Amino acid sequence: MYMQTQTLIHYPRLDTVLMVEDAIKNAGEYPSKRRLWLSLKKKIMYQTLNVILDYLVDSGKIVIKDREIIWIWNPKAVERYKKAGLVVK
Repeated sequence: MYMQTQTLIHYPRLDTVLMVEDAIKNAGEYPSKRRLWLSLKKKIMYQTLNVILDYLVDSGKIVIKDREIIWIWNPKAVERYKKAGLVVK
């Protein structure tokens, strides 16, 4: 996936990105975009949420499948694979 070219009012701050990451990681079930957006501790613009989700997809931390947001990043597993000699991109 790639970041779509669009006019942004502002880019998200790091604390906002981390808040969204935590909300996805700690969700009891796989949320939709709307459910995730409504569950956030502080309110953000929907456009900002989409920018953050695009970033998380591009960085390999989440996948969005059948409208569900799934956290897939596991740094412990990545470290284990690196020690085993596998190339991780």
